Amino acid sequence: MAKILVVDDEQGMRRILDVNLRKDGHLIVEADGAKAALDLIKREDFDVVLTDQRMPDGSGIDVIRAVREDDPTTSVIFLTAIGTVELAVESMRQGAFDFLTKPFDPEVVRASVRRASERTALLRENAVLKTTVRKLEGADEIRGTGTAIAAVRELIMQVAPTSTTVLITGETGTGKELVARAIHRNSSRSAKPFIAINCAAVTETLLESELFGHERGAFTGADRARAGLFEAAHQGTVFLDEVAEMSPAAQAKLLRVLADGEIQRVGSSATRRVDVRVLAATHRDLSQRVSSGAFRQDLYYRLAVVPVRLPALRERKEDIPDICTSLCQRIADEMKIAARPVSPEGLEKLSTYSFPGNIRELRNVLERALILGKSAALEADDLYLPISARERHSADTLISSIVDQVPHQVNLRDLLAQLERALISRSLELSRGVQAEAARKLGLSRSDLGYKLGKHGLPELSENSAISDECSGASTADRM
Repeated sequence: MAKILVVDDEQGMRRILDVNLRKDGHLIVEADGAKAALDLIKREDFDVVLTDQRMPDGSGIDVIRAVREDDPTTSVIFLTAIGTVELAVESMRQGAFDFLTKPFDPEVVRASVRRASERTALLRENAVLKTTVRKLEGADEIRGTGTAIAAVRELIMQVAPTSTTVLITGETGTGKELVARAIHRNSSRSAKPFIAINCAAVTETLLESELFGHERGAFTGADRARAGLFEAAHQGTVFLDEVAEMSPAAQAKLLRVLADGEIQRVGSSATRRVDVRVLAATHRDLSQRVSSGAFRQDLYYRLAVVPVRLPALRERKEDIPDICTSLCQRIADEMKIAARPVSPEGLEKLSTYSFPGNIRELRNVLERALILGKSAALEADDLYLPISARERHSADTLISSIVDQVPHQVNLRDLLAQLERALISRSLELSRGVQAEAARKLGLSRSDLGYKLGKHGLPELSENSAISDECSGASTADRM
């Protein structure tokens, strides 16, 4: 079924076309001239426009120009008694889909409208798919060989072929949208649109309009009717990220989609049927939101038919090497620079960090290192990691205990030098003389540690000699 605008100044002709086209279930809107047609085109969406050429207040060429300016995907059919070659050529040059002459065979017109509506649907679907492809570019695959992420991949393969609703949970940056895209790509809807929206990034008043569309005049600035994402994703998938942030009104409308497959545009009492699979995600605990009354319980049960929980990166550190390999290659491809691996020392440093921002934070760390690092591999010194809250608390506690022991009068310069020397000596002792390990413990680069060893007159042991001495059982005094 298509929505068709019939433009003709003869009421009898409009009536004939209306009767014949309704046989195919089309919705027909009539305009008695070019001016009325131009007003309708500005306010409403049409799949096909069927127009006469010569009218008292304008021409069919005027109509097709208005259609092209408003929505180039709308197909226009010329149906005119002026069947000259020049007009046919001009109409096609302006972008007409077909050119038919009066008197016409109703079956020919019906066939032309069917083809035109199919063309419109394909053009619009293609536009959505192009947007989807652009979003997919640069998306990282779900990487890792650990048991936690392997269980997620297995669940994706089980749920993807079905049409059930899936609720994806996990901390920010764990890759919830990647899971949603993987479910869509492995479903029977993979050839249809995948449309994602972050519910937290759109204001409450605009979210309903974005999802369900609106009618002209529904709110300030709504100067024309507009279809929403659910209509655009017909037979495809809608991914609602941060679904916990939806307003109560939007929750009620979403429940209707899940229960009945119907949407209602903002400002309209009419319902429209859609065939859409819904995937939702949130970093919040939805059951707690239900208990507090911020989220509908019936909607929660509709969304959480199959829950998929994504583990935080700190819960699957065994996957960090595989994820780093994938991310470094992808970053290098995007930025058109040489890909470099992360060194064993770099991977060890990454494995000690908690990554509160998860994979998204890891990507930022690697991107910075690939841009600024100069070695053949990304070394530990290239990987900037901020101090975690726990580490900061431990440091604050240590400093407080030291300050409590400081006498009323003190030479600050000498005290700091003694403290620095003692910390370096202790770190070397704990690291068994391995300078790279001592530098990591102190949060220093190898070159900085070397400078401070010379500054404080501490022995600059080479890695090989330290290991050799350790193996031979030599004492620290012998090595010095």
